[in-house]
Amino acid sequence: MEYVEPIRNIDSINTIKSLLRKKSQRDLLLFVLGINTGIRISDLLSLKVKEVMDETGIKEFLYIGDSACTEGRAYYLNSSVKGELIRYFDMVNCKKEDYLFKSSKYDQPISRQQAYRIINKAAKEAGIPGKIGTHTIRKTFGYHAYRKGIAISILMEIYHHHTPSETLKYLGINKNEKSLIRVDVNL
Repeated sequence: MEYVEPIRNIDSINTIKSLLRKKSQRDLLLFVLGINTGIRISDLLSLKVKEVMDETGIKEFLYIGDSACTEGRAYYLNSSVKGELIRYFDMVNCKKEDYLFKSSKYDQPISRQQAYRIINKAAKEAGIPGKIGTHTIRKTFGYHAYRKGIAISILMEIYHHHTPSETLKYLGINKNEKSLIRVDVNL
């Protein structure tokens, strides 16, 4: 597997969102859900509608794995994700057993290869240099979470890393690099 980079520039992220919005709400949702949760691409692609929505609307948390045991993990669905989910469900008639990222040809989710093509093509069209792949969305989440003040210990747990240096390297952050971290409590 080749090493891929996170998308560091917010303007580039917004350009990708704009490009995807014009092409496919499903593809935009894949990107937005990925960069806002850090969920692995395999887990994203296996999601079903019932996991993000119930009879009352969009859920606050998405559970991956067994939510009744410690192996399960809860992912917060923020306002960006919820907004894209609402737009998606307004455009597409889904049953709760449908895959969230359903193929247009089959009753199955899109493949990892298709997800790669979607992300890679949008990044290239946005003029983003470097290696971009499906793992880019997971790394983008961590990179921006760290830059906004999320503790490295929390990110280590999300990524199942054993050391802070492993996580910093994964996110493409040089620990000697000095940059301001925004802790935005915004009460």
